[in-house]
Order: sequence, then C-alpha cells, then structure tokens
Amino acid sequence: MPDRTSFFENETWTAGVIGLGYVGLPLAVNAVQRGLRAIGFDVDPRAVERLRAGQSPVEDISDTVLQAALAAGLEVTAGEARLSAADALFICVPSPLNRHREPDMSFIEAAAATVGRVVRPGMLVSLESTTYPGTTDEVLVPAATGGGLRLDEDVFVSFSSERVDPGRNRALGSIPKVVGGVSPASTRVAAAAYGRLVDRVHAVSSARAAEMSKLLENTYRAVNIALVNEMAQLAHELDIDIWEVVAAAATKPFGFQAFYPGPGVGGHCIPLDPNYLAWRAREAGFATRFIDLAEQVNTRMPAYTADRIADLLNQRGLPVSGARILGVGLAFKPDVADDRESPAIDVLKELARRGAEVLAWDPLVDARRIASHGFTPVDGGIPDGVALAVILTDHEAFDYPALAAAVPVVFDTRGAYTRRGLAADNVVAL
Repeated sequence: MPDRTSFFENETWTAGVIGLGYVGLPLAVNAVQRGLRAIGFDVDPRAVERLRAGQSPVEDISDTVLQAALAAGLEVTAGEARLSAADALFICVPSPLNRHREPDMSFIEAAAATVGRVVRPGMLVSLESTTYPGTTDEVLVPAATGGGLRLDEDVFVSFSSERVDPGRNRALGSIPKVVGGVSPASTRVAAAAYGRLVDRVHAVSSARAAEMSKLLENTYRAVNIALVNEMAQLAHELDIDIWEVVAAAATKPFGFQAFYPGPGVGGHCIPLDPNYLAWRAREAGFATRFIDLAEQVNTRMPAYTADRIADLLNQRGLPVSGARILGVGLAFKPDVADDRESPAIDVLKELARRGAEVLAWDPLVDARRIASHGFTPVDGGIPDGVALAVILTDHEAFDYPALAAAVPVVFDTRGAYTRRGLAADNVVAL
C-alpha cells in the first residue's frame, strides 16, 4: 500500500463525516472549502433532506455557506454505504450523560458499528466526540480491525476532539487541533490528514493523551467557574460586589484569568465533560475531589439563584407563589440560539415549582422551543404585571436600559449592566 502519510499530505482525498450536527457539518464544509471531497452521513433522513435543500441547522454554518459547499461537491446522505468511498472517517456524534450522570456511549458505539461495516484498506478512522480516556483504543480499534484489517498497515485510528465555539464565528481551520493516534504510525497519518483541514496540528503521544487533553480543557473551565460562583455567594454575604472584585483582579497582567459567576453552567461541554473524566477515575479507584466539588457548586447555582429571587420579592412584600417573573435569555450562552443544558431552564423551572408564573423572553430561541419547557414565550416588549425580571443570558439584542425602566426590579445573574457600564437603581447583581 502506498505511504498513507504522503497520500493525506498531498492528494485530493475524501473525508467521510459521521454525524452532521454542530461538529460534523462544519467539518464537512471545511473539508470542501479546503479543496477536498466530503461525504456527510447522518442517520436522520429528514435532517439529510433539509441539508440537501440548503437548510443549515447549525448557526455557525449559514444557509448560503452550506449551499456553496453543496455546489462545490459536498455530498450528504442517510445511506452509510456511501462512506466506503471515503479515505478518512471522522466520527462527530453526541456523547451525552445518562440519567445517572454517567457516560452514554450509545452514539459512539453505533458510529463504531458503522465504521466496522464500511471500513476498507487505507482508511484513517478518527473520533472527534468528547469521551473518556481509552475510548478510541477500546471501542474504535476493535471496530476498525474486527473484519481482519491490520492496525497501522491497513487501517489507522486516532482521536482529535472537536473544538467548536458556537456563536464566536471562528473559522474551524483556524483552531489548532490536538491529534493522538493509538500508535505512532496512526498519529503520523492522522496529523497529515488534519494538516489539510486546519492551520495547526499539535500531535501528542497517544489517543488517550488527546482524549484527556479535551477533558482537561473543559474541566479547567468548570472548576474555575465553580470557584467564582462560590466566591459570588460569599461576596453577597459580605456585601461586596463580585463583579467589581473580578474586574479588579483581572487587572493583574500575570497569574490570573477572569472567570465570571452565573446561574449555573450550560451547553454541550462544561456540564458534561468533567463527568466523563470523573467516571473513568472512579473505575480506576481514584477520587476526583476537585471535579466532584465543582459539579456540586455549579449544579446548586440554579437553586441559589431562585433563592436570591425569592429574597428580592420578599423584600418587596411579595411571595414567589403567584408572582409573574420574566426570564430574560434562555440560551446557554450569549448570542446563540442553543438552549441545550442551559441553566436558565433550571432556574425558571425551580421558580415555577415554587408557584411563580414564569414567562421567558429570548429573541434567538424559537417560541415553540420555549413553550416546550413549560414557560410562556414573550416575543418582545415587557408584559404587564411583571414583578421581577431575571437576566439569565446576556444577549446583545436586549435593550437593558429599557428593561430596567419597565419592571420593578431586575436580578442580573450575568453582570450585564456592570460589564456594559450601565446603571439603574433597581438592578441587583448576582
């Protein structure tokens, strides 16, 4: 077989992408934009039909960009057999937690089974889904070699986790990729392939190291967010403005990185990824005390936020039960329409459980999606009778001065007013 490192470095090869969501679709589009061929596979035929019609489900890929990629040769299919025409397979499927907050490997295992059915000599198989250290060796290698192909001779296997940053409009190719193969030969081949997809590749010694590096990235964030969330609670007890404290500490040009408090953590990474590492650690008989404590602090924040809202209402002689409360922002981060794992949902559900009439206003999240959570959607403007508005996601689209003028009190869990240099007597910060 010709040298595969040279092949991926120099030839016009075909990328096969398994899963066409927020990770897989940008990867497939990027491959075409960089002069390669791409076949995107998804198990949902309806999603494939929408993609073929040029309708992108991913905010960072506009319909126009998708249509240009389709015109340039991007193929999307619900038939896995087409993947056998690819030279490299990139697995970009969800890796959620189950109801016990343990890794749900069903999507990765299903993708591995697909690999086993379509893999052919010369292929690179790379997992991009965030997972625990050891997954690539234990799940992908058997799938790729189960039909008799020889590792590092007929097939090459690696891990290189996604680093998508929704809503930031970062070009995928500009974000460095950490690449680790299950062997030195697989690392070389994978690094050559990714070198055609991104501007910079950082190769590590193993797939396990690459898997753990991704978990470290997000565990680092989770732990530091938990720290500042706990500091925010202490600052409140001491009658200190935590936003002023963080801004002051951030003036230090070394040894400090600013993290900000909020009503919890959300999205598809920070609330989930540390649990993959903690689960693997428990299997090894190791206690991840920092990780476990951080999760306790962060998962407690929605209830703490609801407690603070109850206190603010009580100070005005109002109970939570029966109070009309407006949740401002439902997405998990500013300026995106994604509400997956959003702590805003947990805060508002807790208020509803306590008897509040909950309304939710988010110009980016579909009203039907808001209603599906049990909240009354608001399509703009401030409804009458709102006792308190709570800012849960600080979209730029909100008119913050108008909001403060329209309601008796605003509870700002995101520092939206402080960080924008705005002031109003009825705004209370977390």
